Amino acid sequence: MGHVYFPTDSIVSLQYVMENGASTAILVVGNEGLLGITLFMGGGSTPSRSLVQSAGYAYRLPRQRVKEEFNRHGQLLMLMLRYTQALITQISQTAVCNRQHSIDQQLCRWLLLSMDRLSHNHLTMTQEFIGNMLGVRREGITQAALKLQQLGVISYTRGLIKVLDRSKLETLSCECYGVVKKETDLLLNYLPQKQVTANADSIPTVTLPTQ
Repeated sequence: MGHVYFPTDSIVSLQYVMENGASTAILVVGNEGLLGITLFMGGGSTPSRSLVQSAGYAYRLPRQRVKEEFNRHGQLLMLMLRYTQALITQISQTAVCNRQHSIDQQLCRWLLLSMDRLSHNHLTMTQEFIGNMLGVRREGITQAALKLQQLGVISYTRGLIKVLDRSKLETLSCECYGVVKKETDLLLNYLPQKQVTANADSIPTVTLPTQ
């Protein structure tokens, strides 16, 4: 890993891939966080795979720049440690959820976590992709999505999911979403970026001095 990524209006899932090709997402990262915590925690690689779940923009910084700032023991150090704690909570709760709760509840949790990291109410992805995210068969996702659609919670057509009733989606979800949301809000007590970057040319740039 050579860079740390800071998503603005994109969502990236971290997945673990088994020897037989099966995969499961262990967490999602959006405008509340970053990709690459292993770089400032002492490692240079990761056994997980990063997969863009919802396309968009992100800032990117070289690993050395981030490590230099981290080692100054300033505000970035504290913020990254708190974010790491939030990630630990999300990973732990995902493990519990995958073992204890139904596919319907897992889908609701995953949709809510995704919606928290977007400035709109729709996701573009196939049922097969969602199945890979949750580590379940596509048929299970089809049935779960159909139930939510019949209840008027979502609409789903040709790979486009729109959340129509957020409050009902929260009611149908398991306790895991609430646990992750509460811990994230507590540890990261700032508002995520809500301005969607529509044009990469509008992102301000800074010329860094050479080493």
